[in-house]
Amino acid sequence: MESVALAVTDGMLHFELSVAHEVFGDPLYRLAVCGPGPVRVGRFLLEPDAALDRLPQADTVIVPGWADVDVPPPADLVDAVRAAHEAGARVASLCTGAFVLAAAGLLDGRRATTHWAHTDVLAARHPLVEVDPDVLYVDNGSVLTSAGKAAAMDLCLHLVRLDHGSAVANTVARRLVVPPHRAGGQAQFVTAPVPAQDDHPLAGLLPWVIERLDQALTVEDLARRANMSSRHLGRHFRSVTGTTPLQWLLTQRIRRAQELLESTGDSVDAIAAATGMGTATTLRRHFNRTLGVPPDAYRRTFRSARADGTARSPEGGGRQSDAVHGPPTRLSGRSHACRA
Repeated sequence: MESVALAVTDGMLHFELSVAHEVFGDPLYRLAVCGPGPVRVGRFLLEPDAALDRLPQADTVIVPGWADVDVPPPADLVDAVRAAHEAGARVASLCTGAFVLAAAGLLDGRRATTHWAHTDVLAARHPLVEVDPDVLYVDNGSVLTSAGKAAAMDLCLHLVRLDHGSAVANTVARRLVVPPHRAGGQAQFVTAPVPAQDDHPLAGLLPWVIERLDQALTVEDLARRANMSSRHLGRHFRSVTGTTPLQWLLTQRIRRAQELLESTGDSVDAIAAATGMGTATTLRRHFNRTLGVPPDAYRRTFRSARADGTARSPEGGGRQSDAVHGPPTRLSGRSHACRA
């Protein structure tokens, strides 16, 4: 069972800490809160389970948001996070927790992100860090960073997906009543990440599409269902999901294919049909382009990982920073069925 340690000290942001606690408090993980002693988080006084020197014993260390980026994080926290990474732990920051990772030198020469309001400060203070202000999260393998608030949840679910597969991550997301997946390369600043009202034009459309991924849907089909023009639909999709209808649909097809590869013995041809890709060749092309591995290799690696007890999904095949979290594959032509 994966062990996860939350590294806390006075001045952490309560929301990000709560997100990590909710996700990794799942029975899939052994969770410990590690700190220098009783710490104040927001209005609450928190009694850690263990001291900071326990961080190197964890498989994954989560650093929640750091409340005041104008104040350097405490040296004992920075040293403990650095020691955990040197011991082989995967280290992830949520929101402004990136300032702790940067102070520990873990982001030097790496691409990273934080809340968009603080990316300029992070870049100025740590010039060796390649700060990307336009993404939800960045996965460098052993070091991961996320933007703020909702993006912290996205990164935590991404870690569950890496450890236990898409089906399990989707189950956790359903328990928390949050969207199961937003790609890390999606823009931070989206007008509305999800439809805010039941009468939003996309509120009924998105579930309708998810139930019909086996069909060759076009943008015109979606627009007709939503009773609007294709151009108007595109504007709504961009404001709600941060991407285009075709990009969003392709992402859903790939995620469904991952679930079927993980949970069934269906052939690639059958999965291509079930996900609306049409042919195994089309599925292999988009799957490989998006995740960096072909479907057959994904299934073999995933099942091998489950069998030997390791806790890493093959998602991305070592190309996660480039393939999984970049913008979804573009499909040209509004009138084309979303298979090609």
